[in-house]
Amino acid sequence: MNKKRLSRIAEEIKRVVSQLIQREIKDPRISPLTSITKVEVTNDLSYAKIYISVMGNDEDKENTLTGLKSAKGFIRREIGNRIDLRHAPEPVFYLDESIEQSLYISKLIEEVNREDKDKRGDSND
Repeated sequence: MNKKRLSRIAEEIKRVVSQLIQREIKDPRISPLTSITKVEVTNDLSYAKIYISVMGNDEDKENTLTGLKSAKGFIRREIGNRIDLRHAPEPVFYLDESIEQSLYISKLIEEVNREDKDKRGDSND
């Protein structure tokens, strides 16, 4: 299938699932600090790999994944209703920790810069 069309479908699925998580799924296991980072759709549109990021501890992440997996049928039905496709892809959820990793790396860089500044002695003050 055309890569451009797959990309548009993936973005539309990302929009729909984001709306569902924020407004319509009432599962208390799903953290309110959940965001969709990326969606990949297979060439035959049978599966949609949905990568989510959850801010919180490991328990929040596991609970959110469990809640989303239990709402998979509802999410698939809503994707089918809101996007004009012959068959709605099966959503498969994955935890994406890239945002947390980038925050951790930024924190490390700040620490190294601060230590370097302290070692050199700040001549600007």
